[in-house]
Amino acid sequence: MTEPLVPLPPQSGEVPWPSERWPEGEATDVHRARLDAEVDRVFGPDAGDLGESHALLVVQGGRLVVERYGTDLDADSTLISWSMAKSMLQAAVGILLLDGKLSVVEPVAAPEWTDPDDPRHLITVHDLLTMRPGLEWLEDYIDGEVSHVIEMLFGSGHKDVASYAAALPPVAPPGERYVYSSGTSNILARFVGDRVGTGSDDTDAFLRRELFDPIGMRSATPKYDEAGTWVGSSYVYATARDFARFGLLYLRDGVWDGQRLLPEGWVDRARTRQADEPDRLDGYGDHWWVYPCPYGSFRCSGYEGQAIVCVPGLDLVIVRLGKTPTEAGPDPLFLHLAEIVACFT
Repeated sequence: MTEPLVPLPPQSGEVPWPSERWPEGEATDVHRARLDAEVDRVFGPDAGDLGESHALLVVQGGRLVVERYGTDLDADSTLISWSMAKSMLQAAVGILLLDGKLSVVEPVAAPEWTDPDDPRHLITVHDLLTMRPGLEWLEDYIDGEVSHVIEMLFGSGHKDVASYAAALPPVAPPGERYVYSSGTSNILARFVGDRVGTGSDDTDAFLRRELFDPIGMRSATPKYDEAGTWVGSSYVYATARDFARFGLLYLRDGVWDGQRLLPEGWVDRARTRQADEPDRLDGYGDHWWVYPCPYGSFRCSGYEGQAIVCVPGLDLVIVRLGKTPTEAGPDPLFLHLAEIVACFT
């Protein structure tokens, strides 16, 4: 049985939207000494398995209350999203849905499966959003000999990431089996690109016009492969403040300064746990991760510990960017983020 979702808090009328500049303030209802100690720890020599932190931001009630950067970095530094881009891809799909340009239940046409007898032609937008297309895939960042994701991003598939992923054979009926897959996201990114025009210029213009510019995310820079597909699995560069803007959009239910950018219920879809991840406490929603947390936390997550965490029950957005060793697993980041949240409880 799905647990009820924690309500998403509205923006206070007393706090301006950060479309241009972030309103700043002092944190309230916080264990300040504990918070300061945690921030000092992760940027100091005692960070342990968390590794190197590049940026840490905390937004409370729409105001920026914590901001710290690593060596030679500042508020203007653009940093890589890695798989946090997947959550931005989910936003792009929602925008097209709101505009009536797609349906989540429609099959995804692809040149790799034009044969009507090919079971892949039954794959829907919903199947891609929930990581259930039924295609062969191994998401492994250490053993390059067996890793589809490494081959797609850095090997034979890098010129046309969607074609590489879509050409893999089916191993299960669409909608049946969950497998976290950057290839699945890139098939979806190509589909988005096909709906907004032809080539990277049209996709880029769509993302800026419909998503990035309305929320003031002007540093955002998506990257494209040689085929013109946004590599929506992995590549958006932005400042930490702009990543926080994206988190605030979802904390505010897809509404920004009175304008609905995402369909009603789209954020709830993202933060509803639809699959469990082996050997992890968190689960997967709709291109977002979901915490088992009484405050309803959900997050964007990227390789080496990139994170945008939305905490509805405490009206928080937390951004952490850095380089946590993959071998350390998710625990160091989980513990760090849990410690930040605990400072506000």
